[in-house]
Amino acid sequence: MRTTTARRAARTLAALVLTALVASCGKSGSPPVKGPKPEQLPKYQVAQDFQLPQSGTWKKAKRRGHFVVGAKEDQPYLGEKDPATGKYSGFDIEIAKMMSASLGLDPKGIQFKTIASANRETALQNGQIDYYVGTYTINDNRKKLVGFGGPYYMAGQGLLVRHDEDDIKGPQDLDGKRVCSAAGSTPYQRIQKDYPKATLVAYDTYSVCVDNLLTYQVDAVTTDDAILIGYAAKVPDELKVVGKPFSEEPYGIGVPRSDNALRFALDDALAAREKDGDWKKAYDATLGLSGVPAPQPPAIDRYPAS
Repeated sequence: MRTTTARRAARTLAALVLTALVASCGKSGSPPVKGPKPEQLPKYQVAQDFQLPQSGTWKKAKRRGHFVVGAKEDQPYLGEKDPATGKYSGFDIEIAKMMSASLGLDPKGIQFKTIASANRETALQNGQIDYYVGTYTINDNRKKLVGFGGPYYMAGQGLLVRHDEDDIKGPQDLDGKRVCSAAGSTPYQRIQKDYPKATLVAYDTYSVCVDNLLTYQVDAVTTDDAILIGYAAKVPDELKVVGKPFSEEPYGIGVPRSDNALRFALDDALAAREKDGDWKKAYDATLGLSGVPAPQPPAIDRYPAS
């Protein structure tokens, strides 16, 4: 057990680290602490004379001249928005770009919209976005509401804790602990169901969870390990990922449920980009900066039209 003085000092140090991190990410004109370098990102050749008249979503985007894509803005190396420039970067963002190019629209024109986890299905159903790329786990319940291209990546649920935390080594150690996750997310629901003795705290974004972890307001943050690796890589002296992944989270590209033509076209595009090396180039330039080598892409699930 720490003394009261030591604990107070540790909290003060964590708060100072958090303040420095926020300042370095949010200060006008300053680069992110770590992240993709624009000059190292792949360039995606735009398919010429591509047509998909069976897709209402594609026809609307074609008339508009670009896709509107839902994304996350607070996930390092996956989907992150630079507060100074408003530009999005990360592996999910690159997946969105290569899909746009494969579907015949210049990815430079994509309009990204930040959509919280709890609002993804609604955004697709209401036509606010054309497709969604943002650590979106494919599962049977969601397939009743939206369609999925892919998966394009296989993640697993993990735990992020402070670097000096020795009591939490896996989900079996969460009894009585305050655990933070995103409202409406699959990881939140899994902890609620499988580890009911944990005290759950929910916010719209994982960045708020991480802020609370650094300031000792929660004991752990849980979500997909890919997301947690990114946060730990930003402040490795303060945060660490513990234990082994305790789920399989296949990330898919969300589309309107009735637009099977778009879903199948995205499946074809992913297969082609994996084969020609663009998928790995995108990973290496983004999520690969965390030090975790590129895995084998998961098999694409071409489930029948509903």
